[in-house]
Order: sequence, then structure tokens, then C-alpha cells
Amino acid sequence: MIQRNDYLKSPDLLPISYKDRNIGVFGFSVIWVGMAIVLAAFAIGAAGIIHLSMPTLILATLVGSLMIGIFMVVIGDIGVEHGLSFPVYMRAPFGTFGTHLPSLVRGITASCWFGINTYFGALAINGILNILFEFDNWFICFLFFAAFQLLNTSLGIKSIERFADLAAPIIIFISCWMYVALADKATASGKDVWTWVESPTTGMATFTAFMVVAMANMGFWATLAADMPSLSRFFKAPKYEKNWFKRNKTQLIGSLIVMPVVNTFMIVIGAVCYMAVSSGDPIAALQESASGFILAILLLMIVLAQWSTNTSANVIPAATIFSNIGGPKVPFWIGVVIAGVIGTLAQPWSLFDVLNTVLLIIGGILTSIVGIMFADYYLLRKRRLNVEELYEIAGQYRYMNGFNLAGLTSWIIGGIIANLLPTYSSLVGFAVGAILYYVLAKYWWFKKYPQKEMIDPSDSKYLGITVGRDWEISPFEKPVTLPELSPNLSAKNS
Repeated sequence: MIQRNDYLKSPDLLPISYKDRNIGVFGFSVIWVGMAIVLAAFAIGAAGIIHLSMPTLILATLVGSLMIGIFMVVIGDIGVEHGLSFPVYMRAPFGTFGTHLPSLVRGITASCWFGINTYFGALAINGILNILFEFDNWFICFLFFAAFQLLNTSLGIKSIERFADLAAPIIIFISCWMYVALADKATASGKDVWTWVESPTTGMATFTAFMVVAMANMGFWATLAADMPSLSRFFKAPKYEKNWFKRNKTQLIGSLIVMPVVNTFMIVIGAVCYMAVSSGDPIAALQESASGFILAILLLMIVLAQWSTNTSANVIPAATIFSNIGGPKVPFWIGVVIAGVIGTLAQPWSLFDVLNTVLLIIGGILTSIVGIMFADYYLLRKRRLNVEELYEIAGQYRYMNGFNLAGLTSWIIGGIIANLLPTYSSLVGFAVGAILYYVLAKYWWFKKYPQKEMIDPSDSKYLGITVGRDWEISPFEKPVTLPELSPNLSAKNS
């Protein structure tokens, strides 16, 4: 079988060098402010307040946010340490071709999220134009809004950070106004914001409602937890820093402080929105709470928030994945376009009503991938990685015709079991994926296909920024013949 050896070496997927890592603590924090303000959070808050009081809802949200935040930071170390994106690292636990299966699930999910956020941003734009010019065509607004977001993402990470710097303070200010206005409206209708519950529950039913909110938050952000390396590879980190916490300072502050605080505030606004107008749709709530120029300004926050979220949390991961699948013939900007097309064809205007149910399903499927990545990176390889072989079509990570059956089996079983227990789907998915992969890989798969970094766990050979290394991958143009590797041949080549 003849295949070009540069298939895995798309320029957009090569490791990010130290000099090109330019996102610091402040930059990631403002990116998080933009990412965390999404209409899905309002929907979770609106659903949660039906059975939980506001203090309990806040606690459930913080629990879920902190748990998924920990997953993000832990997995994000892959990008910080080695400068690798999610689909490239996935070649280790899934194989050079097997990586496409779970990556594609994440890429399509991210594209659908792009569509959902763009739809609600388009509704807000349509509302603004209707107020100012009596224009009324949300679909045209959808197309133009999608195009501007995709262009912003195509210009690179610094363009995204600059937009977040502009949008974050506006978003925070208008969010505070929204809370005050909606809380006043709820109070005027006789509802105490901190004690009102539509359908109170007791005992186990309350605990179940609590866990549904926590798992919905985890399921929502599980998409980003899995491919945090695609973002964290751009984070500043000190060379030769062996302390894990100091090396991941940018991540720790962003994902364990900024994200839980902002995400919880959005959940609260969604709950208050439901109290005020019996709907979790903030656009409908704003239209009932304000009018004229003030309403236009408030709707602008919806637009900026969806834009900030989409570029960082959805389009970058999806485009990176599609570029990985397509190879050098699909550069990053084409991946961006593919994400936009899928997000539109998914008809996002039909997805919002089933959002919470979908979040629980996606949470189990994607957190099982997070568990596999955790077991592979920390428990088996001890953070060491033979990065150069990740880019070799016939190298160490080719396994059986490009597939790591330990990873694929663990992912399928983990996702199924997680969705048999939907109330705890994200936790179950992570645990089953991690445990099953560890056992299958260590005692079966890696016996057949030995891994150099596990046989010789050398810091100098297989660590990245901790030992001051920039991984440099040389492109090749020469076609290579892929042998049908037997286990013995694979072990010999290793």
C-alpha cells in the first residue's frame, strides 16, 4: 500500500513552538469570559430552577463546573507540555487512523454548537436591525453572522484574543444589567429569587435533580475538556519548569476560577429569566424587559457572547480536527469552512429544545475519551511521548493498520455504560474509559505493540517544555510503502 508520508504533517497540526505561545493568564481569562456566556447555560439554569432552589442550583453548577474544569486542566497539559493539538495526540491512544473516529464525533459536535450559538446570535442581530431599521429576516442574519465568525477564526488565535479583549468587559456589564432587570421583574410578580422553586422536590428526587444539573454542566463543557490541548498549546509556560502547577498556571486560573464563576452567573441569569418570563430564552426575556435603543444594546451582548464562544470553543477545535482528517490538502481555513457548513446543515434552530437531554448523552461519550486520554498520558506514558513518531505514517502509533483497538474498545464500552446511567454520565464515562483503557492497553495492546517511551521513560528523549524542548517535525514528500505490520514486526520496529 503506497501513501504519502506527509499525510500526517499538515503545517497547521505541527507542534507549536515556545516562541509562538502567546496566550497568558489574562488572555485566557478574557477568552473564558466570552466562552462561558452561552445560551445553553441559560437553558440549564431555567431547567434547574424548576426543582431546585437558587442556592442549591448554584452549588450544583459549581460542583459540575469545577469537576469538568479539573478535567480540562489535566488534559490541557498535553498542549502545554508538547505543543500538540487534540487530534494529533489522539494518534497515541487510538492510532494514526483510529484518531479520526472519536475526533470526528467531537468535530461534528463542535460544529453543531457553532450552529446553535450562531442561530441565537442571529436572532439577536435580527432584533437589533428590526429596532433600528425595521429589517426582519433572521436567516440572512444567520448567514452573515456565521461568515464573520469564520473569518475571525481563520485569522488565528491572536485575532480571537483581541476580539475577546474587546467583548469581555461589554459582556460582563450587560450581564449584570440583565440579572438586575430580570430579578426585579421576578420580584414584581411575587417570586423571591433565592427561595422560589416551581416544583419543589425532597429526598432522592432532589439529589437526582442536583446531579442532572451538575452532569449537564459537565456534559456541556466535556467537548472542550477533550480537546483542550488544541487551545492550551498556545498558552505561555516557563521552560524547564518541572512543577506541574506552575507550568499550568494559565489553565488553573482560567478553568478553575474564571470559568466556574462566569458559568455559574450565567446559570443564575437563566434561572431568573425563567422566573421572570417562564422561559429560559434570554432574547425573549430581554424583549419583555426592555425596548428601543436599550434593548438593542442588550441584544448586542448576546451577539458578542455567541461570537466569543464559537471562535474559541467550537470553530478552532472543529477546524483542527477536519484538517487532521484531510491532511495537508485541508488547511486550517478550509476546516473552518467545513465546520460552518456542518453547523448550518444541522439546522440548529431545531436543536435547542432537546439540549439538556443531548448534553447528558454527549457528556458520557466525550468524557470516556477524556478518561482514555488521562490513562494514556498520565498513567501509562507518564507524560512522556514519542512525538516525532506521531507524524510517521508507518511509525510506532500505526499499530494494527492505523488502529489502537484498546482505545476504540474502551471508548465504545465507556460511552454505552455512561448512557445507561445518564444521571451520572460524565463521571461514569470518565471512570470506565480510564480504567478499561489502562487494563487493555497495559496488559494486552502494548504487549503486542511496545511503546518506546514506556520501555525507556527518558525525560530528555520524550518530554517537551519541561526539559526546554521545542518538538521540530521535518516535512517529507517521499511516498512510503505501508507494510502490513504484524505484532512481532511492530515490536521489532519499536
